Amino acid sequence: MTSENSAPLDVAVAIVGAGPVGATLAASLAARDVPCAVIDAQPLPPMALQGFDGRAYAIALASQRLLEQAGVWNRLPCTPCPIEGIKVADGRPGERPSDLDLDFVAEEVAEEPFGWMVEARALRVALNARLPELPGLHVFAPMTAEVTRDAEGAELRLADGRRIRAQLVIGAEGRGSPLRGQAGINVLRHDYGQVGLVGAFAHERPHGNRALELFLPAGPFAQLPLSDLREFGVSSLPHASAFVWTERTATAKRMLALDDAGFGRELRRRIGDWLGAIEPIGRRWHYPLTAMHAERYVDTRLALVGDAAHGMHPIAGQGLNIGFRDVTALSKLVGQAHAAGRDVGSPDLLRAYQAERRSDAMLMIGATHVLEKLFGNDFGPVRLARRLGIAAVDRIGPLKRAFARQAMGLPIGPALRRAP
Repeated sequence: MTSENSAPLDVAVAIVGAGPVGATLAASLAARDVPCAVIDAQPLPPMALQGFDGRAYAIALASQRLLEQAGVWNRLPCTPCPIEGIKVADGRPGERPSDLDLDFVAEEVAEEPFGWMVEARALRVALNARLPELPGLHVFAPMTAEVTRDAEGAELRLADGRRIRAQLVIGAEGRGSPLRGQAGINVLRHDYGQVGLVGAFAHERPHGNRALELFLPAGPFAQLPLSDLREFGVSSLPHASAFVWTERTATAKRMLALDDAGFGRELRRRIGDWLGAIEPIGRRWHYPLTAMHAERYVDTRLALVGDAAHGMHPIAGQGLNIGFRDVTALSKLVGQAHAAGRDVGSPDLLRAYQAERRSDAMLMIGATHVLEKLFGNDFGPVRLARRLGIAAVDRIGPLKRAFARQAMGLPIGPALRRAP
């Protein structure tokens, strides 16, 4: 144990929370030569690639670029699966999706895929491989810290007696962020009364790197393409996809209690026959669906990122990507300030971060809330109107490309200027 009288470690930024957003921020800052420390109460998961657990992330194009610049992307141990097409349609379980649908094709929007599907364990392995390589980055895990902040700076007193001094502290501890609570930042919340079911399944026919988003009466259902099973699992079927399934709480409990055969039948009732036979693989994960938004993202020497700042309905699959947008904005602001010899925790920098990120997150939270209310409705005239609306967007090239570019994290201006 280090004596409390030992000299403190001086860094520009201290990040509390080493989940995907916090660890990516640490890698991104260190890649910009910003001295930083990251602290997490839990030990980082082991480097060994354990068995497939069913969880995967949809990584938008802008997020992939961030991970690549931070030196994380090329350390992924499994091949990411590109998302090259997305079909959006209205439907009901056991029925064929409406022919009034919306088809996105990546090559019509950009020269790269919409995004990639990456296993959760693979991203963790890549982050664990990258962090120790970065000079000026100090990782403390498992470790807890008491944080004090004032106008002059911040100090983190670790549980083992060591101290860290920083110009800026980042709260990346998730929705229950203690740093957010310590700062007295209020949070607005909305409970959807729904459960999100997440997992994966093997299937008979290839997905062709295409995703399917169905708007069902109880909520959205998404099938997302994964790399073939030879890389991460064993099944009698050769191909694999992830699912994100929104369901009413009582129905979700019944679905989770089914055996694999019964659960597979329910998946197929929603997906239809285009992937052929289906076999669930990995674990089934579930969580209550709520939206939350911090009234502000900053306080004295403090910035919130990821789920500590915002959370949204998974209808658009943007939760993690919005967190990565926080990382992109903050690492750029901090990197530029540090390179110029300026204070990276100054009120001006924090105001600039909040101005850039809070409006974008509010827009996405509002959009997903409206979509959930509009599409989680089985009233006949409303169902017909939204089907016509989906079909209309499919025929308006600039608007369609603008929606796609927004989801990819790209500027929408080029979509509006580009000829159909």
